[in-house]
Amino acid sequence: MFRPILICCLIFCSLNLAAQDKKSVALEDIFKSSQFAAQPGDSYAWMKNDLFYSSLEPNEAGLLELVRYEVKSGKKESVIIKAEELIDPKVKDADSLAKKQIEISDYFFSEDESKVVLSGLFKPRYRHSYSQQVWVFDIKTRKLSLIKNGTSVFIPTLSPDGSKIAYVFDNNLYYTNLSDLKETQVTTDGKWNAVINGLPDWVYEEEFSFDRAYEWSADGKKIAFIKFDESRVKLFSMEMYGTLYPTKYEYKYPKAGEENALVKVMVYNVTSGEMLESDIGKETDIYIPRIHWTNDPDKLIVFRMNRLQNQLDLISIDGKTGKNMGYLYQEKSEKFIEITDNYSFLKNGSQWIWSSDKDGYTHLYLMDISGKLINQVTKGNWDVTAFLGADEKRQIVYFQSTKEGSEQKHIYSVSFDGKNMKQLTTETGTHDATFSSACSYYLLNSSSCSSVPQARLFSAEGKLIRVLQDNKKLETNLAGFRISVPEFFTFTTSENVELKGWMIKPQDFDPQKKYPVLMYVYGGPGAQTVVNQWSGRNYLWFQYLASQGYIIASVDNRGTGGRGAAFRQSTYKQMGKLETLDQIESAKYFGSLSYVDSKRIGIWGWSYGGYMSALCITKGAEVFKCAISVAPVTTWRYYDSIYSERYLQTPQLNPEGYDENSPVKFAGKIKGKYLLVHGTADDNVHFQNSIDFSDALIKANVDFDEMFYPNRNHGIYGNNASFHLYSKMSRFILNNL
Repeated sequence: MFRPILICCLIFCSLNLAAQDKKSVALEDIFKSSQFAAQPGDSYAWMKNDLFYSSLEPNEAGLLELVRYEVKSGKKESVIIKAEELIDPKVKDADSLAKKQIEISDYFFSEDESKVVLSGLFKPRYRHSYSQQVWVFDIKTRKLSLIKNGTSVFIPTLSPDGSKIAYVFDNNLYYTNLSDLKETQVTTDGKWNAVINGLPDWVYEEEFSFDRAYEWSADGKKIAFIKFDESRVKLFSMEMYGTLYPTKYEYKYPKAGEENALVKVMVYNVTSGEMLESDIGKETDIYIPRIHWTNDPDKLIVFRMNRLQNQLDLISIDGKTGKNMGYLYQEKSEKFIEITDNYSFLKNGSQWIWSSDKDGYTHLYLMDISGKLINQVTKGNWDVTAFLGADEKRQIVYFQSTKEGSEQKHIYSVSFDGKNMKQLTTETGTHDATFSSACSYYLLNSSSCSSVPQARLFSAEGKLIRVLQDNKKLETNLAGFRISVPEFFTFTTSENVELKGWMIKPQDFDPQKKYPVLMYVYGGPGAQTVVNQWSGRNYLWFQYLASQGYIIASVDNRGTGGRGAAFRQSTYKQMGKLETLDQIESAKYFGSLSYVDSKRIGIWGWSYGGYMSALCITKGAEVFKCAISVAPVTTWRYYDSIYSERYLQTPQLNPEGYDENSPVKFAGKIKGKYLLVHGTADDNVHFQNSIDFSDALIKANVDFDEMFYPNRNHGIYGNNASFHLYSKMSRFILNNL
C-alpha cells in the first residue's frame, strides 16, 4: 500500500505574525537539526488494572527501567524492572552499568502481567516487519531469560497464560516453554522464497497491513497460523551497490495479474503436537487477510477474500477438527472491500462489532455470534475511521470519525444501541486515542493548526486528568521562526464536484502581487493530504518555500478518503483518470485567483503522488510549468497484485484501466520542466518504473532531469539522502517555477 507523505497543517496561531525579528526556516534547520522534532506521545502502555499505566524510560542516571504510574495522581507507584535487573550476562569487563544493560526498544506484558517481553536490536525484513532479540522477565522470580539464545526472531507473542512464547525464525514457527526454556519447532518446511509459516509474505504485509500471521487460542492450547507457499510466485531482483561486484537481492513479489502465494490455515495443538489443515474451501486463488480466535478456544474465524477483493467471507472453523462450520458473515461489494482491524469479538462471547461501508459510509455494526445483525451502532454522512474500544459493562463503544468534516478526526462515544452519541474531543484538529483495558481512561494524542502535538490523559467521560507530553520545547523553538497560516478552502469543479484543499501563502504575502503556486499531491485511494494535524519536516519545507515567494497548496481529488464510499470508490477501474482531471482543475482554480501567476504553477508528489505529478505534467502540459515525481508508479502492471487489482481488477479483465492512464503513454506531451527521482533499492515501487518512463521520455526527445539514490528504498533516507533530495528539489523549484 502506498503511504502518503502527509503534509498536514500544523500552524501555530501564536507564531503566525511575520515579525521582523523572526527568521525564515532554512533547509539546514529542517534536515540537519533536531530542533523541530516532536517528542512522541505513545511511550506509555496501559496496565491490566485501569488504575495504572507503565513506561520504559531512563532514570536519573540515564539507565532504562520499567516504571508503573498511578493514573489519577500521576505518581510513580513502583519500578517494575530496575535498571540493574536489565543486565546482559554476556557482557563482561564493562566499565559502567549503562554498557552492561541489554538494548531494549519495546516491551509488552503477559495477560496476567506476571511476565514482561523485552525486545531490541531490530533488523528490517521488508518495509514494515523486523526481527528482534527477545528477553522475558519474570516479575515474581526476578529472572531475565534470553529467548533462542539471543538469535533474532520475528513477532514474539506470549500464550494467554504467560507460560510460553511463540515466534518465527527462518520462516518456521516455534514456541519456548518459559519454565525450562525448552524450545519446540512447530513447522519444519519453512524456506526463504519458498514457504513461510506464521509470517505474511511481502504483498500481504504491505497491502493487508499486518506482520503476524499466527494466533494463540483463548486457552493457549492451540496456535492457528497461515502457511504461505510462494514457490510459484516470480522473483524480483535488485542490484545492491558498494562492492567490487554488486550483489543481487531477490524476493517474491507478485505483480498485477501474476500468481500469488498459495495459502492454507493450519491449527497446531500444543498439548498433543497434532497439526490440522482447516477447510477453507476448494478455491485456491484467494486471500486470507486475517485469522482470529473467538473467546471460545475451539472457534477460529478465517477471513477469506476472493481475488478481485469484492467478496469477504468470515468462515467459522472448528479448532479441534479443522472442519468448516459455515459462514459467520458474508459481505459483497460492486467494487471493492478494504480490510481493517476495526472489529472486535466481545468478552461476553455472544456479540461482536463489525465495520462496513455498505450503507455508503464506514460505520460500526453490532452483531450476534451467529452472524445476525443486532443493530447499526453509528449512522450518518461521515466515516468511522477507527474503532477504539468497547465498555461491555456500560454498553458503550468508542470510535474516531470524520463527523466534523474530512479535515478533522474526533473521538466519540455511543451506546451499543446507537443512542447517546457524545463527542469527547472539542478542539479543532486530529485526535487519536488509546483506551485502557476497561475503557475507564484514554490516552489522547492530538495536534492541530494551533497547537503542537500533545499527549494527554482523560477519563472515559472526556475529563482531562493531566498532560503527559506538551512538546513545549518544539513550540519554543518554532516561536523564533516566521510561520505562515494555511487556509482551508473548498471549490466546485466544472463537473460539479466539491473539492477541499489548503493553501500556504508567503509570510509577507501582498494581495496586489502575483505569486507562483507549487501544488502538493498524493491523491491515492482512501488517502488524504488535506487534514488538520502536525506533519513536521515536510510542512516546514513548505514554510521554507513560502519564504522564497511561493504559494504552496494541496487538494484532495476524487478517490481520496474521509468522504464516504462513493467519493472514495469513484476511481474504480480507472485509477489516474479522475484524479488527474481534478488536479488540473485545481491548478486552473488557483490560476483564476487575482494573486496567482497562472503561468507559474507546478506540482510535486511522492509514490502515488509521483504518479499523479507525471500524469499532470503530461496530460496537463498546458497548465503546469514544472513537476517533480519521487518514486512514482508509471504503469500499474509493475505494481503488486493486491493493491493494483483491488482498484483496477486484473490486467486480464481490465487492460484499459492499466494502460490508458500510464504516464509512459503520454511522455511526448511534456512541455514544462520535469524532475524524476527514485531509489535504486525500492522494494515497493520498483526502480523499473522510472527506468521505463525515462526510456519513453528519451524516445520522445523530452529534456528532463533525473536523480537516482543508490541502495535507497521507497523512503529515500539515510547517509544524507533526505537533505540531498530536498535540496535538489528546492533548487529545481527555484530555477524552474
